[in-house]
Amino acid sequence: MQLVTRLLALLAIAWAMAAPSAQGQPTQSALAVLVQPAETRPLAGQREFIGRAQAVDKVDLRARVQGFLGSRKFADGDLVKEGQLLFLIEPEPYQAVVEQREGQRSAAAAALINSELQFKRAEELARTKVGTEAVRDTRLADLEQAKGALKEAEAALRDARIKLSYTEVRSPINGRVGRAAASPGNIVGPETGILATVVAEQPMRVVFSVTQRELLEARRGGSSGGSLKARIRLADDSLYDEEGTLDFIDVQVDPRTDGQTLRATFPNANRALTEGQSVRVILEEKKAAEFVVVPLSVIANDQTGPYLFVVGADNKAEQRRIKPGIERDGMIAIEEGVKPGEKVIVQGQQRVRPGMVVAPELAPASVPSAQPVR
Repeated sequence: MQLVTRLLALLAIAWAMAAPSAQGQPTQSALAVLVQPAETRPLAGQREFIGRAQAVDKVDLRARVQGFLGSRKFADGDLVKEGQLLFLIEPEPYQAVVEQREGQRSAAAAALINSELQFKRAEELARTKVGTEAVRDTRLADLEQAKGALKEAEAALRDARIKLSYTEVRSPINGRVGRAAASPGNIVGPETGILATVVAEQPMRVVFSVTQRELLEARRGGSSGGSLKARIRLADDSLYDEEGTLDFIDVQVDPRTDGQTLRATFPNANRALTEGQSVRVILEEKKAAEFVVVPLSVIANDQTGPYLFVVGADNKAEQRRIKPGIERDGMIAIEEGVKPGEKVIVQGQQRVRPGMVVAPELAPASVPSAQPVR
């Protein structure tokens, strides 16, 4: 009986030690979070579009006369000058036609001289009443016919010389010539197709399409071609070194896509841009406005909209509904909801609830809070 009494006494002591104190529940430790003050930073509006590079000048070289193709006068990919000889089509047959036409012109010129002399004699005889008016009229008709024959011979000679000039295929522009499509010794002609293409690579244009909504928003915001600067993001995600100029907005809208074509021109001295290349065009306002910015990674969304957490008085977490703005390089502008200097929770916010007491610690500057936006 004494043993049972002792056991009951020990259990009572243990229960008393484990029971909560009369003063209230035990205190819970505050949640540790990292914070970063919201800062003011200049940020320019920016939009990104898919574009395609186009040469300012592009010429497809074709054979305009038929004949055997002679030796090539260039190597694939060479820089060529305006007027430089690139292909030579067998000229001898066309040279022979030129010489034939020159002979015909000489014969026509001689016939004209004879007709002029005959007409002068007939006119003199008719004036002195020795000859008849009918003979004079016949000699006048012969003279006019000789003039027409000479003009016809000269036209045939010009045509022959033009065709002879077509045996020399020359570059009409300065640029870079592509791969030759025909080898020497082949018969080529107007039906052969493109012999080679010459592209003027400096400067280079980039065309891209903008929706009507985006264009209207830009115009309402006061944006115009002069207030925007254009940049290019290449296939490896790097930014092109040169800045471009927006120089054309098409006067028509594509009814299939509701898009309007814009064009920007970029220097291309290092030949980084190639005809037909796909790039991403970045249009950015030249003048940046001041915004309160926070890391993009701190923004969360629910059915009501975007929000973030800040540390308020007594280290209590406050949920702030925000109006987000421009995004750039991992940061986002906050147009409404956060003031400069307020402590924004940048790490640990997934476990935070409104009104919860937290233990804030300033986030190290060396620790990135978000990855850049691409």
